[in-house]
Amino acid sequence: MNPSFEMDPVERITAGAVGEPGERVFFVQAENAGGQVTLLAEKEQVAALATALEQILQTLPETEEGPPPGEETLNLIEPVEPVWRAGSMSIEYDETADKITITISEAVAEDAEEEPATARFVASRSQVRALSEHAGEVVAAGRPRCQFCGDPLGPDGGHVCPAMNGHRAPPE
Repeated sequence: MNPSFEMDPVERITAGAVGEPGERVFFVQAENAGGQVTLLAEKEQVAALATALEQILQTLPETEEGPPPGEETLNLIEPVEPVWRAGSMSIEYDETADKITITISEAVAEDAEEEPATARFVASRSQVRALSEHAGEVVAAGRPRCQFCGDPLGPDGGHVCPAMNGHRAPPE
């Protein structure tokens, strides 16, 4: 059974990728006085997390936020060694504390007998806003997408496009 984590509050939370576009590996990483936690994630999970965080922030009333974290705190910190693979994610807002909790459950096989590990990260609005923006930038920094089918383009800028009946997209 893998360890669970409770970081209330986090000092730093980010998402990032390692590798070249098309071969990148994505991570969610958080840190507080108790240590650092790195979780392996899918690109789609990081994109969905960025979108969901932005949506929840838009529903909250305006308040005075603290300063956003510096750019250096949004970079992954070495060693980037994940403790487990991320599965489902959820987000909650605590109105009393004005904090946002991101809970990530471990991805486990459906027939697994043990409960999945969880990581619970409690962050401020400014930390969550910075995470959302940074995660969106990390996801967007990948390979460009085909204008017809949305699949990633190859290193040469083309690919066999199913929307073009298997032909390469015309050069722009």
